[in-house]
Amino acid sequence: MKLFDVYPLFDVNIVKGEGCKVWDDKGQEYLDLYGGHAVISIGHCHPHYVEKVGQQLQTLGFYSNSVKNMLQVELAERLGRISGYEDYQLFLINSGAEANENALKLASFKNPTANRILSCEKAFHGRTSLAVEVTNNPKIVAPINDNHHVRFLPLNDVEPWIRELSRGGVSAVILECIQGVGGIQMATPEFAQKLAYACKRYHATLICDEIQCGYGRSGKFFAHQWLGIKPDIITVAKGIANGFPMGGVLISPDFKPVYGQLGTTFGGNHLACSAALAVLDVMEQEQLVENAREVGDYLMGRIKDLKNEKIKEVRGRGLMIGIELTEEQKPVRERLVYEQHVFTGCSGQNLLRLLPPLTFTKQMADEFIERLQKAL
Repeated sequence: MKLFDVYPLFDVNIVKGEGCKVWDDKGQEYLDLYGGHAVISIGHCHPHYVEKVGQQLQTLGFYSNSVKNMLQVELAERLGRISGYEDYQLFLINSGAEANENALKLASFKNPTANRILSCEKAFHGRTSLAVEVTNNPKIVAPINDNHHVRFLPLNDVEPWIRELSRGGVSAVILECIQGVGGIQMATPEFAQKLAYACKRYHATLICDEIQCGYGRSGKFFAHQWLGIKPDIITVAKGIANGFPMGGVLISPDFKPVYGQLGTTFGGNHLACSAALAVLDVMEQEQLVENAREVGDYLMGRIKDLKNEKIKEVRGRGLMIGIELTEEQKPVRERLVYEQHVFTGCSGQNLLRLLPPLTFTKQMADEFIERLQKAL
């Protein structure tokens, strides 16, 4: 049997990681400014993380959600405190797409007569049924997913959103406050606040997708906290467990749980919870949210100071940064990998996307700048 060939791959076999660096099978070291799609939040193989997950594996790796799991209770309490959402409820699953699926289902359960959803142009919310339907990329929407529930509207132009909401029948509005795949485009406070008010007025559930931009990456725990809004539902994944597959839905107290309404086999399992608790330990002990803000500001400043003619714009918050180029990003990204030994992400034809672990330092930023200059 062969692998189903759907991923364009770099010809590199990564076999080891530590902190913000990874190594291939030939012993070559790479600086990691991508963290495997923003997943590595506290650095590769953090000693505390390895210890806690190892201890849990030796005790109990898995049991189902038919019994109490006090690790889930502890995670909910700590996540509520660190994020500022102590009055919300937590439902744990396995991935970001699954988090958005369940968020959209909850919105529909709450308002069963409404069957329309508003999403952003250039939005990416996942590849499963409802998640891919609210993703603005027709190439990955299979005919069976194209059920005409969704209207895509421009970011930061609130009038079309208000018009659609006023027509009625909108179950949910889903928003990335910093678009990842969409090119590190950021919602403005004015837009977000007017949209949140309109959702309340017209009884639509506001969902903030914090899967990539959340969990400390923006320099606040959630990116929407820069905008002065409080969504009804918040979805998280990626950095929540530093590489262990996990997602979560933070749910307003306005939603009342019903037995059997949502469910999952693997979600919130003992290993996943131990990984997520270890992440919160390190985030608090090493002040990684503050580090993301400080080092991110420094790195963006250094990139802008290059004044390189191939750099059109630098945008982002914290350690979620986009470098828009005047030329195609692919050759630059390949030179970064194969010649300068740096991993970055990308978006579209012209954007380099930087999503390093939140443990990234100013010294590493300086090192990256040198390598970026050479690649450009």
